[in-house]
Amino acid sequence: MSETQDTLTITDNRTGRSYEVPVTDGSIRAMDLRQIKLSDDDFGLLSYDPAFKNTANVRSRVTYIDGDVGILRYRGYPIEQLAESSSFLEVAYLLINGELPTTDELDRWVYDITHHTFIHENLKQFMDGFHHDAHPMGMLVSTVGALSTFYPEAKDLDEAEARYMQIIRLIAKMPTLAAFAYRHSIGMRYAYPDNDLSFAGNFLNMMWKTTELKYEPDPILERAMDVLLILHADHEQNCSTTTMRAISSSDADPYSAAAGATAALYGPKHGGANEAVLRMLERIGSVENVADAVRAAKDGEFRLMGFGHRVYKNYDPRAKVVQELAHEVFEVTGRNPLLDIAVELERIALEDEYFVERKLYPNVDFYSGIIYQAMGFPTSMFPVLFAMGRIPGWMSHWQENVLDEEQAIVRPRQLYVGADARDYLPVEQR
Repeated sequence: MSETQDTLTITDNRTGRSYEVPVTDGSIRAMDLRQIKLSDDDFGLLSYDPAFKNTANVRSRVTYIDGDVGILRYRGYPIEQLAESSSFLEVAYLLINGELPTTDELDRWVYDITHHTFIHENLKQFMDGFHHDAHPMGMLVSTVGALSTFYPEAKDLDEAEARYMQIIRLIAKMPTLAAFAYRHSIGMRYAYPDNDLSFAGNFLNMMWKTTELKYEPDPILERAMDVLLILHADHEQNCSTTTMRAISSSDADPYSAAAGATAALYGPKHGGANEAVLRMLERIGSVENVADAVRAAKDGEFRLMGFGHRVYKNYDPRAKVVQELAHEVFEVTGRNPLLDIAVELERIALEDEYFVERKLYPNVDFYSGIIYQAMGFPTSMFPVLFAMGRIPGWMSHWQENVLDEEQAIVRPRQLYVGADARDYLPVEQR
């Protein structure tokens, strides 16, 4: 490709001047716009992009998404293949290290995570201080942040071994904190980790164990939990991941950054979508009411949740996986009546020109909430489960950010549109 094809010519109609701006990987650098000025003392041109809808702030090798054709890949591997053949901890290793592990590497990785699932007893006492009806996600935000006080070496960001240990600890302890938050919210004693179980099986143990000496998870539900965690492990530069990177840009420890990311996920626009789908399906009430709901949605009188995505303009590849998973789960738990409503709703919507033209396809949240409900999770735990699955993605981006020499402390510009300079008046003169 010639040099002229690798540049963008910008003509400033205010001054008549033209500028050549390099184009790299389909983008221009925002700082190159600063040369476009009205005068020598002009600050230079800025780009204005609310919510960063068309701004890339990082060069990342972690996750690739092509929303137009419905592609999601972790480190180049299609999500469908990973969900079918891999385990959550293997996927976590892939996200963190960039390659799938060998047998020895995976064995060490699993061993290290399995043997760091316990939390300090003082942290358990900290959790005991929450009100009995505190939201589990609120408890998770606080306790993840509190981990930083137990591991002061986490601030040694330049030490590879220190970074490795914080990654291990956060992945290992997140299920423990999640399950303990749930048990506290319903007034049950905590169930401690069982190192004989898999990552997903151990989480189910800490959630549901009561009086039995040894909890034995159902293998189908155990695998379903693992797959759901894989599907949520990363999703590029979303709100919580961007928050993780922004906080870590100040060289904050990863626990504080992860607490911030968890807080971002707490917002219903990010981590509460599958709960909204459940409420919608319950409101529809029966298969017979689906057609009326679709008509109302097209008339703007009813909002269909779980359709469409800011990134995907095609069928969300995770939705296909989770739809198949739902039927396997219901073989164990019994059929959730909301599934019939969801299936009929999807069928009608995918055949309706209104939805097809607008590319409103089901996303991962459309079926995941139904599965979680069938497995016994209350809706208050849905964002907690999301955070538990997303922690390897957050940590992979945290590590990438720490090691990226181009990155600096995040400090966006603003377009000031407030009052001009004015003089202060004493209160009696106003």
